[in-house]
Amino acid sequence: MTIKTVGILGAGTMGNGIAQAAAMAGLDAVMVDISEKALQEGVESASRSLEKFVAKGKLDAGAAQLALARISTSTDYKSLASADIVIEAVTENVDTKITLLGKIEAVVGTHTVIATNTSSISITALGAALSDPARFIGMHFFNPVPLLPLVEIIQGLQTSATTTEKVRELTTKLGKTPIVVRNSPGFVVNRILLPMINEAFFLLAEGIASVEEIDAGMRSGASHPIGPLALADLIGLDVCLAILDVLARDFGDPKYRACRLLRELVSAGHLGRKTGKGVYTYG
Repeated sequence: MTIKTVGILGAGTMGNGIAQAAAMAGLDAVMVDISEKALQEGVESASRSLEKFVAKGKLDAGAAQLALARISTSTDYKSLASADIVIEAVTENVDTKITLLGKIEAVVGTHTVIATNTSSISITALGAALSDPARFIGMHFFNPVPLLPLVEIIQGLQTSATTTEKVRELTTKLGKTPIVVRNSPGFVVNRILLPMINEAFFLLAEGIASVEEIDAGMRSGASHPIGPLALADLIGLDVCLAILDVLARDFGDPKYRACRLLRELVSAGHLGRKTGKGVYTYG
């Protein structure tokens, strides 16, 4: 089966980014969310991103208009019925995801692949809540989706080889680089990345160096394009904390214990770029 229509549940940063990537690859994208306001903001975000591609000469204006026209929106789950794959891209919460995945399964055809864009939650556990877990898989996109090429394809214990191959082919069609990994807390990237980000918060909390110095150290000393604290703001401090809590719980290893400063910032609602304030303050 060739995937021609991609359904996306969630019109937030990740959802509209996935919709844009699909549309740019010539696929139809159906984006579903609970409110018209969220959908409108999602389409506007994709439109601004496409305009940047045009301004940088990476896409011509006509192609950008065609891509935007391929994105349709709805508040009705039944709009996902025609999709060949549906990618859930909502909040990083197990109970919420299980509920929404069940709603997806209730409206899609038996041929439809169901995927979740999770950064840390067990694919095996989520799949166990579905009647046909063989067609369920993880697709971990990275923010910003239109720019970053990596997609982690995570196989749950029940995921079939056919499902994995379909998703690998789709990922390549989207112009992304797939890596296939077995289900494990944090998968590959976040299991390496989050302890580094967490250690940067400990350095900051202990007064070892300033925010700017910590980030400059990793940019200039380790050739990272962005410092760990600026990256945490881009990811979202709440998302970073949620991933660390999953790693700490599932591995039972104190090395994943989240820095109190990170937890305090999240409690204060300072979540990074999306709220205008995190480690840095944004205009």
